[in-house]
Amino acid sequence: MSKKVVEVKTLKEGKYIILDGEASKITSISTSSPGKHGAAKARIEAVGIFDNQKRSITKPVDTKVDIPIIDKRAGQILALMGKEVQIMDLESYKTLELPFPDELKDKLGEGTEVEYIEALGNLKIMRTK
Repeated sequence: MSKKVVEVKTLKEGKYIILDGEASKITSISTSSPGKHGAAKARIEAVGIFDNQKRSITKPVDTKVDIPIIDKRAGQILALMGKEVQIMDLESYKTLELPFPDELKDKLGEGTEVEYIEALGNLKIMRTK
């Protein structure tokens, strides 16, 4: 598992965070001002990259949280196999089997170049080139 540890106050919308063991993209962050007896708190709402579930947490802004290291790569589709797509990585020439993304079903075909991401051991096709 490739991840880094950062403080909550350094996070921004559009960046990534690990919530419930799942890499998630931050959709909104709201912070409260510090009170008489405590530190400022941040409420973070995020959507899972691989499962599209909404998650939220509330933590003090000086706490440390894990963020995933996301590896963006390019590949070429070798075969469409029902609910999976076989891809060859254009740098290492490894073949991978990834789940078929429903939102890109019209654009995918054999020989199409795609961009995919790898985070926390999971793979997902993001877009076509």
